[in-house]
Amino acid sequence: MTNEELDARSSTEPTDATPGDGDQTSAAAAEVVAEVAEESIEEESGALDQELEAAREALAEAEKKAAEYLSGWQRSQASFENFRKRTTAEQAQWRSTANAALLGRLLPVLDDFRRAFAVVPDAIAEDPWLNGIELVERKVQTILETENVQEITVETGDLFDPNYHEAVLYQVVPGFDEGQIVAVVEVGYMLGDRVLRPSMVVIAKGVEPAPIEKAAPAETDVEAPAKSEADAAQDA
Repeated sequence: MTNEELDARSSTEPTDATPGDGDQTSAAAAEVVAEVAEESIEEESGALDQELEAAREALAEAEKKAAEYLSGWQRSQASFENFRKRTTAEQAQWRSTANAALLGRLLPVLDDFRRAFAVVPDAIAEDPWLNGIELVERKVQTILETENVQEITVETGDLFDPNYHEAVLYQVVPGFDEGQIVAVVEVGYMLGDRVLRPSMVVIAKGVEPAPIEKAAPAETDVEAPAKSEADAAQDA
């Protein structure tokens, strides 16, 4: 017989074990396998729980660090923004101060032009040379107007305002109340909303009331005291 026939015969021949023993063995083996599988699942579940807890702790730590980094970045961003605004404001203030100083130096030149033109003789009023000087004055005025420099408007009779005016003289002037502007000595200028130079003005002074003269006391006749008899006898 060949080996294949022997294997086929052995597989068809009954064994000495009873049918019930095979079922019991399979059930026991299945129970053992189930117990082993349950223990393995429990071990794997415990390991997964530990890994999950570790992942949660790592996530919480990462979120904490991320919040710290975000807070630090926000503080740095706010500090930089404040620094940028402060620097921009300081630069603007510096430019404004430097610009005001430069423009202030031009004002006396404009004053000189104004004083010179006020006393121009009639003989040269139409001279081309004078017209050229007037053109230079207009150019200076144009520069000031371009830089937002404007004259402070002052009218005779306006009340004195220390924010825009500077008093150079107080005097009693008929027709003016105390504190009113009588005359403008030197024109003032504004640079935007900032006083570049106050207007020099003469202020009216109130009339002081005349002192009241005290009346001289009236003379009264005072009777001489009566002489005593002894004094009368002595006089005789």
